[in-house]
Amino acid sequence: MDKSKIKKVVLAYSGGLDTSIIIPWLKENYNNCEVIAVSGDVGQGTELDGLEEKALKTGASKLYVEDLTEEFVNDFIIPTVKAGALYEEYMLGTSFARPLIAKRLVEIAKAEGADAICHGCTGKGNDQVRFELAIKAFAPDMAIIAPWREWSIKSREEEIEYAEAHNIPLKITRETNYSKDKNLWHLSHEGLDLEDPGNEPQYEKPGFLEMGVSPMQAPDTPTYVTLDFEKGVPVALDGTKMSAKEIILKLNEIGGANGIGLLDIVENRLVGMKCRGVYETPGGAILYKALKVLETLCLDKYAAHKKQELSVTFAELVYNGQWYTPLRAALSAFVDVLEENCTGTVRLKLYKGNMINAGVWSDYSLYDPEIATFDEDEVYNQADSAGFITLFGLPVKVQAKVNAKHGK
Repeated sequence: MDKSKIKKVVLAYSGGLDTSIIIPWLKENYNNCEVIAVSGDVGQGTELDGLEEKALKTGASKLYVEDLTEEFVNDFIIPTVKAGALYEEYMLGTSFARPLIAKRLVEIAKAEGADAICHGCTGKGNDQVRFELAIKAFAPDMAIIAPWREWSIKSREEEIEYAEAHNIPLKITRETNYSKDKNLWHLSHEGLDLEDPGNEPQYEKPGFLEMGVSPMQAPDTPTYVTLDFEKGVPVALDGTKMSAKEIILKLNEIGGANGIGLLDIVENRLVGMKCRGVYETPGGAILYKALKVLETLCLDKYAAHKKQELSVTFAELVYNGQWYTPLRAALSAFVDVLEENCTGTVRLKLYKGNMINAGVWSDYSLYDPEIATFDEDEVYNQADSAGFITLFGLPVKVQAKVNAKHGK
């Protein structure tokens, strides 16, 4: 990259530690270039408060705050939930937010005539891949600046020192410096004591959990929720029609209060290392569970098993930043076809971190009580099973005879 040609840079800006110090760093190292900050609102809530003042004070020429929440839910979250995609149990909260934000960065960079796009992802993380693959999908020739791969700063401690030297205000301290990512779907926690897998997360410590409570602190009485789905998409909660976004936000409140959706895992990162993280996804956990229950009625055996198999591929594509690929689009189309009949109602009982099935109904149910009953029926001839077993077991019988012939 010829730094002399970089006059205007669009920066993915969160106002956190990394991106706060990147603005002055860019101006110091890229010819006092103009820096346009862009914050994609995917449901960070109060984290966006005061960003414009902070961005301008630290050297940005302007700040865009883009409301991406509806697109985030409808075009990224819901297709992923419908696919049943989990990456090692992780519900992909950070993973599918990055491609959406990156797409908007490109749109603004083109409109502003920017020479480069900058992000604050570290060289150890997955997000650098997610941002840059999405940028390449929409602006293949755009220059990309990743300060963590250039600057001399080696740790978050040194970042704090840089911020203090440049009078950049921070909301964190050296003692509370968890690396967090928050949106309307989840909150992740990494770093500090969590870097040792032997340390139990401080779920009961005030301020650690932000979207809910520890199961130990949840109510002693259960909470029931009822979800209506149409073609795999949530459309109503407890009988009230709502948008998918409204349902997720309400389920976050209900699930969080009941200690739902906590996950503590050591996951396999795309860049080759293992990393320990703690995730809060209360509403998401409920949606995944409810749709899975509905599918037990509405999907036939082979469709359900193939969907389960391909859900792993879907999750890996999302985790690896390959959202804007033909395979991901094709898998979403496959899922849409399978979910055509996944319409119905699911009731769950939430109790101290547990989600317990409490009823499921669908006009498209493939479950027939008259066929499945252990009582006497007039629709199933049990004698038919003998011929089925004879044919189904024929390869086993033939192989056994061959083995016996050769003394095996």
